[in-house]
Amino acid sequence: MNFMESDSAAGHRRRPQGPMNGRLAEAARNDQRILDSARAVFIADPGAPITAVAKHAGVGISALYIRYASKEELLRKLCYDGLARFVAVTETALASAMEGADHWQVFAAFMRNLVDADATSLTLALAGKFEPTPDLYELANRSSVLTAELFGIVRDVLRSDVQVHDLGLILEMLAAVKLGPPDRVRELRARYLALILDGLRAGEHEELPGSPPAWQELSGRWTPGS
Repeated sequence: MNFMESDSAAGHRRRPQGPMNGRLAEAARNDQRILDSARAVFIADPGAPITAVAKHAGVGISALYIRYASKEELLRKLCYDGLARFVAVTETALASAMEGADHWQVFAAFMRNLVDADATSLTLALAGKFEPTPDLYELANRSSVLTAELFGIVRDVLRSDVQVHDLGLILEMLAAVKLGPPDRVRELRARYLALILDGLRAGEHEELPGSPPAWQELSGRWTPGS
């Protein structure tokens, strides 16, 4: 039996895929528009109803519910995507560090990329607003392990009294900068990150007061009602 088919037969078989691919592409665009709108709506107001997301995205509520059965499911998706961005940035930094790149350049780029990704805004807005699922906990643990591994490599260029969990709250402080339109927000965050990086770099410093946040303090905020 010959498993090869003629160009005309193959073309005939492939033709129906065009419209389907178009529909899939449109569905993907709609889904991304919903996620972008959900992020904007819930960062601004975590208590907003899911109907506000549909209105912001310009889609019917039924189109939203086809994708996400509840507001809580949508919140989980947003947080999972944010954690995935955090993990990706950390993996990139870790790979650079392990390839022998300058430790300070690796760390500074890591912090800048995390500020640009702005996943921390979701932490500020959504911590404690829903019950995390096991896959969210698993991804959070992975992000913690990777960050600790990276910190262990680059800590030779950091002040001796800074700890890995200090970084999370530093990122939250920068995420709290929300003055003016998006371009101005990015500019101000970059400005204050530069100031913070100077304070984190190894050198002569006064000793930091208090202790860094414990993992339990950071992760405990995701328990609803905490």
